[in-house]
Amino acid sequence: MTTTATKTPQSATPPKAQDATALLRADHKLVDGLFYDYEQASTKAMKKKLVSQICMELSVHSQVEEEIFYPAVKQALKDHEMIPEATVEHETLKSLMAQVEGVEPDGEMFDAKIKVLAEYVKHHVKEEQEEMFPKAKASKLNLMELGDKMAARKHVLMAERA
Repeated sequence: MTTTATKTPQSATPPKAQDATALLRADHKLVDGLFYDYEQASTKAMKKKLVSQICMELSVHSQVEEEIFYPAVKQALKDHEMIPEATVEHETLKSLMAQVEGVEPDGEMFDAKIKVLAEYVKHHVKEEQEEMFPKAKASKLNLMELGDKMAARKHVLMAERA
C-alpha cells in the first residue's frame, strides 16, 4: 500500500494520458485550491510558500497553453479573437505575479494583490472552460495527442523549476 508520503512527486513522473482540456482543468482546480489555502494561511512563511507555488503553477500552465494549446486551437478554429484575448490576459497575470513572486507578504496590499490575481485567474478560467474548451472539443483537434504534447512539455518545465 502506498501512502502520500511515499508517492513520487508529480514532477518526477509523466502524468497518465488525458485530453488537453482535462489536463488544463486539472491545473485550474489545483491553482484554485492553492488560492483557497492562501486565504486560510496564518503565517507569512506559509503565505510566501503558497505564492511561490501559485506563481510556478501559473507560469508553467500559461507557457504550455501559449506554446502548444493556443496555437493549435487558433488554427483549428481560425480564431482571431478568443486566443488573442486569452494571451493578453496571460500578460496581465504575469505582471501581477511579478509584483508578488519572491516578495515578503507584508500586509494588506500584498494580500490585495493575491486576491486580485485569484479573481483574474477565476475570470480567465471561466472563459476558457465555458467558451474555448467546448469549441476545441467540437473541432477536429486531436485533444489526446495535444494533451500528450502538453503533459510532456509541462513535465520538462516543472523539472527545470524543481
